[in-house]
Parts: sequence; structure tokens; C-alpha cells
Amino acid sequence: MSRPGRAEPPGRAGSPTGTGSPDRTGSPADSGEVASRSPRIRRISRSSSAVTPLAGAVGIVLLCLSVALAVTVGPADLRVADTWSVVVSHLGGAPSGLSPIRDGIVWDLRLPRTLLAAVCGAGLAVCGAVMQSLLRNPLADPFVLGVSSGASTGAVAVVVLGVGGGLVSVAGGAFLGALCSFALVLLLSHTLGGATDRVVLAGVAAMQLFSALTSFVVMTAADAETTRGVLFWLLGSLTGAGWADVGVCAAVLAVALLVCGGHARTLDAFAFGEDAAATLGVPVARTRLVLLSVTALLTAVLVSSAGAIGFVGLVLPHAVRALAGPGHARLLPLAALAGAVFLVWADTLARTVLDPQEVPVGVVTSLVGVPAFVLVLYRTRSVR
Repeated sequence: MSRPGRAEPPGRAGSPTGTGSPDRTGSPADSGEVASRSPRIRRISRSSSAVTPLAGAVGIVLLCLSVALAVTVGPADLRVADTWSVVVSHLGGAPSGLSPIRDGIVWDLRLPRTLLAAVCGAGLAVCGAVMQSLLRNPLADPFVLGVSSGASTGAVAVVVLGVGGGLVSVAGGAFLGALCSFALVLLLSHTLGGATDRVVLAGVAAMQLFSALTSFVVMTAADAETTRGVLFWLLGSLTGAGWADVGVCAAVLAVALLVCGGHARTLDAFAFGEDAAATLGVPVARTRLVLLSVTALLTAVLVSSAGAIGFVGLVLPHAVRALAGPGHARLLPLAALAGAVFLVWADTLARTVLDPQEVPVGVVTSLVGVPAFVLVLYRTRSVR
């Protein structure tokens, strides 16, 4: 039984004012609420406590216009009004008046592909923003955990080796491969101590391992035509996108946005380091596991539907952060809108620039993303 008036030891672990090492297991209090007590966290949160209505409205309008216009781009000579009439018709409204072929081009080909591009762009940008803050690494992107390499191995195993005996689709094999890669990263990082740098190094190891497996299978067991198709998918392709892909990816994206958005202030705390976040009462290990799992799951779903589309999750978060600030309550939704608009137009360019031949969308995102990333770096340097 403690004596009345006995003082608490000043260096007790887990005390925000103590001098001992912070308790990384966190406290029972809500991490976002506790993190918001820090003056530095409050300054970031006040600067971006919510999405500016004007910025959000502009982003939504740009996204809607981009989708509507992208559907009309191509050899079928469609108008925005035709797209709208087809959508209304399939939702139970008046007939569109278009021929069955033109109606099918809009509803079965271009619209699901464009919407999937928007969903994938939004998801990759959000994952990149979370990973860069969580791992405190400006070069982190959605593929830093080796998820894309695992997905590639799974897809190649289905296409080339016939794993699953026809019961597993390419998307299903890619998803299972991505989960295997993420499980390996979690196992390695846990046995190595679980620090942030160990997570990154475990991801690099998994990435190299699954990339080597993919190359080995393609080089030893695939014919020329199969190799060409696999390589096209590995570079990112939205060809063959359907409404089922759009629905699954959109549902997972919605859940990921809710989870990551609910941890916005916690991510602001992570910007000052894990020790500072733990001192503020953030359950560092649990929060990192939750956010890494959510981003890995979202990345696995997106990669299984669209292949490995690079540079979106790396460039867009930096661009939005340079324009809108570091607060995640503003950064995450604006990054999602920017990523969606960017990938819609990147995919439109990929399918039309060499028509009738199609360019992998990952090639376009890299060609556009590299100079854009350099401009962002120069802008950040000039601001500093």
C-alpha cells in the first residue's frame, strides 16, 4: 500500500514528463487524443485540421470532369453527354439512344477502366503518404514492403506454372502472393526487433527475393507470348478492368481511408519520431502494425487488379505535402484526389498515345513522375 503524499519516481517508464525511456506499448487512452496534447502536434493539426472546403470541392470537380472527359477520348467519337446518357440508362433511366456497340464501349470498357484508374491512383497515393510518415522515409512508397514483388510472383505462378489448376485467377494469385510477401516482412521485422529501419530492410529483402523468383519462373518456364503478357502486367495495366474490380478496390479503399483518417493525428505525432510519439501516449507498436497491415492489404488488392504501377505513391504525397502542408487530416484526402486525377489521365495517355498499340500505364507514370518529382524537390529546397 502506497503512503499518502508519496511522490511518483521522476524516471518512470511511460510518463510523459519522465526522463526514462518511453513506453512503446502506449496507454489505454486514445492515441489521437493523447497525441493532440502536444503543442507541436496542435500546431500541425490547426494548420490542417480538416480539408479546406475549397480545395476539396475543386479536387472533386476535377476528378468528375477528368473521368467524364477520359471516357470520351478514343476512336469511338463519344461526347460527355453520351457518357452521361449511358450511365443514366444503366441505372434505370431513359434509354441512351446509342447503338449497342457504342453503349458497350462506354459501360463495359472505358467507364470501369477509368474508374478503376481513379481508385488505384487514390489508393496508391494514400498508401504512399502513410508509409512516408509512418517509416519517416521520404523514399517510401506502397511497394516498400515487397507487396508488389509478391503479387508479381503470385500472378506469374498462376499464368506460367498453372498453379491453382484453373481455380485461381491471375488477380487471386497476385493477392495471395502479396499476402505471403507481407507475412514474410512481418516475420523478419519482428525477429529483428521491430524497429522502423528493420521493417524497411525486411521489405527490401522480401522485394529482392520475390523479384528473383518471378524472373526465374519467367525465364525458365514461359514462352515468348506469355513472357510479353506477364511483363506488360508487371509494368501496370488496366486492360480488362471490370465492374467487379472497381467494386472490390473501391470498398477496400473506403475502409483504408476510414482507418488511416482516424489515425491522422497519430501520424502527425510519428513525424517527430517514435520516441516522441510514445512519450505522447501513442501505442507505437500497435499503431504501426495496424497501419502497415491496412496499407499492405490495400496495395495487394490494387496490384492484383492493375499490376505494379510505380511512382504514384512516391510522387503525389510529396507534391500535395508541398502545397497543402504536412498535416494528415488535410494530406490524406487531398492526396487521394490528386492520385485519382493523375492516374486517370496517365491511363488515358497510355491507351491512346500509340493507338492502336497500348503502353503500360506504369511506363507513363514513371515518365511523367520523374520530372514532376524533380520539380517538387526543387520547390521544397527553395522553400527551405
